Amino acid sequence: MHDLVFLFDVDNTLLDNDRVQGDLSEHLATNYGQDARDRYWTLFEDLRSSLGYADYLGALQRYRLEALHNPKVLRIANWLADYPFADRLYPRALDVVRHVGAWGPVVILSDGDAAFQPRKVERSGLWREFADNVLIYVHKEQALDDVERLYPARHYVMIDDKLRILEALKQSWGDRVTTVFPRQGHYAFDPEEIRKRRPADIGIAAIGDLLAFRRDRFPG
Repeated sequence: MHDLVFLFDVDNTLLDNDRVQGDLSEHLATNYGQDARDRYWTLFEDLRSSLGYADYLGALQRYRLEALHNPKVLRIANWLADYPFADRLYPRALDVVRHVGAWGPVVILSDGDAAFQPRKVERSGLWREFADNVLIYVHKEQALDDVERLYPARHYVMIDDKLRILEALKQSWGDRVTTVFPRQGHYAFDPEEIRKRRPADIGIAAIGDLLAFRRDRFPG
């Protein structure tokens, strides 16, 4: 039983996923045309609506079925797999992980598919930085019993750019969790989400701001 465990989201929390998507859009438009780019993102959003998480390779597979006679499409998967995710980590993100890691275990708690999301965590260097403490679920807010079993703690700190997730954890764990909301990425600036969601316990402008925090800012 730990006194304190820190749980980190990945996309737009430690890693600038909006820039990754922007680079993918540019790559698709430049090499396959704007119609291909737009069709890919339509399939991507349709798949996310049905699955509840982002599935880049699943959307690519659907697009490929519509473009079977274009052999160039097969190279998109290689571009995704080889993307330099380490270059998209937010400034001082790894310093923050080491900073709070002096007070308790640090764990990645992410959503995503079983292929591309682990690849992203590995290629970014986060898997190594978190010493294999990596959890990826379809809906992480529904897997909190698993989190408690694997990383039992008297208190948790969840750092996530989505108020929806932070609100769900607060409803489940109550005072046993401190929620931290970095204002990064498009979800963090969605006015409708901000209006209807419960505010986080702590709001910061960027993940690097946690370097100014001391241990006594957190219970446990």
